[in-house]
Amino acid sequence: MSEDQSRTINTQGGGYREINNEGTYVEGNFYNSSKEGKSLAESAKEIQQLLKQLEQTYDPSDPIGQMQMATEVVKKIDASPQWKQRLLSSIGAGGTAALDSLLNHPAASFVIATIQKWNEDQPEA
Repeated sequence: MSEDQSRTINTQGGGYREINNEGTYVEGNFYNSSKEGKSLAESAKEIQQLLKQLEQTYDPSDPIGQMQMATEVVKKIDASPQWKQRLLSSIGAGGTAALDSLLNHPAASFVIATIQKWNEDQPEA
């Protein structure tokens, strides 16, 4: 499998999604189309880049710095309704576990907690 590929194995009891990201595997029911998966990967890449930029201002090894970085990321996402909607749509059925596996940063958990809250607050279709 190439670096940015993933595969979904459907079982009778649900799905199992394997994401080729340094041996990370995510279990659960996934209904994301490849377009949604690509969108999630793109959003994760944007978040990762933003976190790296913020390391110039905040200390990623300090919990307060991590929260400050996460706050800035959340503000940027919230200020862009298109980005926010694309992100929420792409994590829809898979939840935030897939996003968590794509982000590799000490501040990611704070960002993911907010995204998870946004996702939970969305009206069900």
